[in-house]
Amino acid sequence: MKCVVDYGKCTGLGICESLAPEFFEVNDAGDLVLLKEEISPEELQAVEEAVAGCPTEAITIER
Repeated sequence: MKCVVDYGKCTGLGICESLAPEFFEVNDAGDLVLLKEEISPEELQAVEEAVAGCPTEAITIER
């Protein structure tokens, strides 16, 4: 599984960073940085929570 960010939709609010900090980081310029793409089974729940918590629906999971 792979985490994908649509940067055109992302507003850099950082909700995803608070839910899955090993995957997402908002840098000093306010831009989202995807720290890694591949999702292990153990990490899936945190990434799913970040997907659900994203108000702009900028994050998806490719299965």
